[in-house]
Amino acid sequence: MLKPNTPVSGPHRADHLLIAEMVEPGSRVLDVGCGDGALLQLLADTKNADGRGVELSRERVNACVMRGLSVIQGDADRDLADYPDRAFDYAILSLTIQATRHPKTVLENLLRIGRRAIVSFPNFGHWRIRADLLFTGRMPQTANLPDTWYASPNGHLCTIKDFDDLAALLNADVEEAVAFNSSGKRLPIRHSLSLQNLLGEKAVFLLRQRT
Repeated sequence: MLKPNTPVSGPHRADHLLIAEMVEPGSRVLDVGCGDGALLQLLADTKNADGRGVELSRERVNACVMRGLSVIQGDADRDLADYPDRAFDYAILSLTIQATRHPKTVLENLLRIGRRAIVSFPNFGHWRIRADLLFTGRMPQTANLPDTWYASPNGHLCTIKDFDDLAALLNADVEEAVAFNSSGKRLPIRHSLSLQNLLGEKAVFLLRQRT
């Protein structure tokens, strides 16, 4: 569990709290697709992290800067190639990889830039999604994936098993993988990727490039 330097106040996204547990105190962190800076602020408050952010939206970048966060405008698909190897202890992508145009290349860059990479994503293998596809024959809409297929920003949805396969393809070791439900509760599953894939609504993976 978190061991904060200062108390955590206000609501936090479930995946942000799980990510924060994986980050060592005092680490240098790059948050790609950092949004409003909530995760960067959480890591600064609870782990004394030296955080940097990259965000596509100019409005969100401005909001982060107003909060005193070090965030620049950038595109995960185009701009990560400019970062040097091992520039950060952790390169993080939270609920964003499914919206990138080239997820494999983005993950390759995360593994190169950070000594470790942390990625969270919605799990398209969850049983409710499988049931919706089976019984309605249409793309599912759930609390985690609320948009219609034609309005969704998610061009590359995947399952937990799919992501695990991609990590193996990129020669990355999975140091930790956590599946959780919509309320953020971890699933009481150990050493069973198939059960995580069936029951987890979202997942967080901690990866390290194999040497």
